[in-house]
Amino acid sequence: MNNKLETLINLFEGKEIRSIWDSEKEDYYFSVVDVISVLTDSKDASDYWTTLKRRLTNDEESQLPTKCRSLKFKAKDGKMRNTDTLDTAGIFRLIESVPSPKAEPFKLWLASLGKERIDEVFDPEIAVNRAVNYYRNKGYTDEWIKKRLIGIVDRFKLTDVWKDGGIYKPLEFALLTNEIYKTWSGMKANEYKEYKGLRKESLRDNMTDIELALTNLGELTVRDIAREEHPKGLKENMSVAKRGGNVAKGARGLYEKETNKSAISKDNALNYEYVDDNKQLENVKKE
Repeated sequence: MNNKLETLINLFEGKEIRSIWDSEKEDYYFSVVDVISVLTDSKDASDYWTTLKRRLTNDEESQLPTKCRSLKFKAKDGKMRNTDTLDTAGIFRLIESVPSPKAEPFKLWLASLGKERIDEVFDPEIAVNRAVNYYRNKGYTDEWIKKRLIGIVDRFKLTDVWKDGGIYKPLEFALLTNEIYKTWSGMKANEYKEYKGLRKESLRDNMTDIELALTNLGELTVRDIAREEHPKGLKENMSVAKRGGNVAKGARGLYEKETNKSAISKDNALNYEYVDDNKQLENVKKE
């Protein structure tokens, strides 16, 4: 099994960058001193960070120090010590702030990513091609990719209907989606992802055919009901979301009765496994 994650950590050429996964935010928190150690020739990364943080604190345009979060990591002596951490976006900002030749390759990489996104504004097909290539590189078939892209378009059609019903906030979209998931599967999206051993990965990319079919059935039903009844506001749309979820729940029941097996699976498409560090993060939060 390939345990090398396709994350920011790969940029550091195998150097140890301690990190903790925050399941609520769905993002990593990386040890700042570990990143500093890789990016600079400083003999004492902690002193380097203290000096850099002081400079950034005095810079009115920089909010990086305020984004730091103190979490406990195991130090070289084996003891758990509080360490400044930043999430993925914060680490990118940190890299841009480090005046070191070793940081230049990272800065060039970030600049190339920015250029790619600008190019995609003028030619959206570039983004589509990039997505297709990502899926192909992960081993998905062209037929699966075609269905997945159609599913993405169908999802937009659903959110457009929700917008017509007065739904605009990301939290409201998430609540409605969770209502569909919870009604037919018994789990909210984040609970479903945890059940499958996922973190930042897309839940739908890691569903079995029947799981994806039931999800699509629930959402398509919600869309069609909403088009006919024109629910307004979160409360009315939540009711419709539950009804759509119930249609998928009924189909799930029939499937399980006929096949004598569960429609819910722990299977995923990952070729790596995560170390369970959520418990450590939860303990830190309680302190």
